[in-house]
Amino acid sequence: MKMTNKITMKNINFRKLLPEESKIYRTIRLESLEKFPDSFGANYQEALKIEKFPMESHIEEQTKEKFVFGAFTDEELIGICSFVKGEDNTGNIYQMYVKNEFQGKNIGQGLLEAVIEEASHTYHGIEILLEVTPGNDKAYKLYKKAGFLEIKSPTTENISNITMKYQV
Repeated sequence: MKMTNKITMKNINFRKLLPEESKIYRTIRLESLEKFPDSFGANYQEALKIEKFPMESHIEEQTKEKFVFGAFTDEELIGICSFVKGEDNTGNIYQMYVKNEFQGKNIGQGLLEAVIEEASHTYHGIEILLEVTPGNDKAYKLYKKAGFLEIKSPTTENISNITMKYQV
C-alpha cells in the first residue's frame, strides 16, 4: 500500500527567517531562479557568481525594513516571500516562491498573508505593491485572491510587468 505525504496548512509554519537561516534562503532563492527564469528579475547563472545576496545580509542583521518570511514543513524551507520598505508609506513584495511539489496547497496565500500582517503591524496603513510577469497566471490569480488589485505602474522601471497593490 502506497502512503502519501499529505500537506495541510496546519502542518506549515510561516515565520520570519532567522539570522542563521540566510544560507537556506540562498539555496531556495537560487532554485527559484533556475526553475522559473522568466518570473524573476534576475538570472540564475549571474546569481551563482554573487558571493552573498543583499537579502542574506538583511536576514542576518534582522533588518526591519527588509525581511523574508519562510514557509516550513518539518523544518524544511518550502517557500519564501520578501518584503522591502519603500519611500513614504509604501513597501514591495519580491521573490515570492513556493517549491513546485508544494504548489496548489495555499502555501503562497499563507506566505502573502504573513508578510502583509507583519508589514501592516510595523507600518500602519502601508500600501504594498508587487509585480507579476504577464503570463504567470498562477501567481496573478494568487495575488488577486489575496486582495491585490492591478494598477497602472507608479514607475516606468519595468513596464512589461503587471503592477498590483494591496492597501492595508
